[in-house]
Parts: sequence; structure tokens; C-alpha cells
Amino acid sequence: MASFLAVAEREMGWLTAEGRVSQESSDEALCRRVGAGDEAAFDLLVARHQGRAYRLAWSLLRDAEDARDLSQEAFLRVYRTAATFRGDSKFSTWFYRILVNLCLDHRRRGTWWRRIAGGHDAAESGDPLEQYAAPAHDPTDALGQAQVMARVWAAVGHLSPQQRAALVLQVQEELSTSEIAAVLACSEATVRVHLHRAVGALRKTLKRG
Repeated sequence: MASFLAVAEREMGWLTAEGRVSQESSDEALCRRVGAGDEAAFDLLVARHQGRAYRLAWSLLRDAEDARDLSQEAFLRVYRTAATFRGDSKFSTWFYRILVNLCLDHRRRGTWWRRIAGGHDAAESGDPLEQYAAPAHDPTDALGQAQVMARVWAAVGHLSPQQRAALVLQVQEELSTSEIAAVLACSEATVRVHLHRAVGALRKTLKRG
């Protein structure tokens, strides 16, 4: 029975060949274990961050398939390069840098812009704005909110990649200016410039609407 429980716990990511992996282990500690070849620690990191990773990738790319592929690629890179994580920053900052760079590189290659130019309909692609629309008693209120959110996302789509990344990291992921600077590998002053220009551009676009 003891061996059966050990196998069951190992499958759940609680035990490794080197010792016990705790749900309370910090991300940084888990990453170090991944660097040492601990697959259970990697599974736990993925479980903790896969939801936010997908959400961030989708916010930058607005494409479900690309967001899923790139978030998975980011985790694969974590697995391959975990041994290089020095702990100078939080794991989440290090991981976001990997993911954001993948998304920015993907957009630079033009795939995202070609799909936008192709005129894919949001309803056909399962736009999360439609899936997670807030309930309301008055259907016209819900429709009005959806229209406003659609305009906001359309305006965000016209921002530069760096401005969009900075805005999403601050508003959606609630990162501080210093954390955003670490993710984007730039100074805090540059982050503030990106945010200032992004907010200004959004206000102009929404006023015109």
C-alpha cells in the first residue's frame, strides 16, 4: 500500500526522485529543481502559470491557436533553460520575458497582421470577449459593454508591440513598472514612455469613436 501511495503522489507531482515537492514551494525553488531534472516540479510550475500564460499570450496576439502554441513553447523553453535561471528576479518576471519575447517575435514575422488583414470574424474565432461578457439584466447594456470592449481591443491592436506589451502587463497582469522593465529588458523610464503613449493613443482612438 505504501508503494502504491508513493506512485500515486508522484503522478500528482508531489514526490520526486530527489525528495518531496510541496505545493507551498516557491516558483524560484521549483525552477531550480527543474534545472536539476525534476519533472514533477516542472508539472507544478505549469499548473500554476498556464492560465495566466495563455491569457497574456492571447492579449498580445488575439488568436487562440497562436496563444496556446506560444504559451506551450514558453514552458518548453523554461524546461530547457531552467538551469540558467540565477534567481536575480522572480520566476514570473523571467518567465514573462520569455513569453513576451516569443509573442513579439511572432508578431514581427507578420502572422498576426496577416490574419487581421484577412478579416477573421471574432465570433467565428471564439473571441474570449464574447465568452466572458459580464451578465446584465438589460441585454442592451450587455451589448453596449461588448461594443465598448470591442473598440478598446481594436484600439489596443493598433498600438506598437512594445506599447501593447507594457499596457497588458500593467493593466491585466498588474506588474509594477520595475517588473515590466525586467520583462521587456528596458529601463523603467522607457516603460513609462510606452505606457504614456499607449494611454494617449487609446484615448484619442476612443474619442474619435
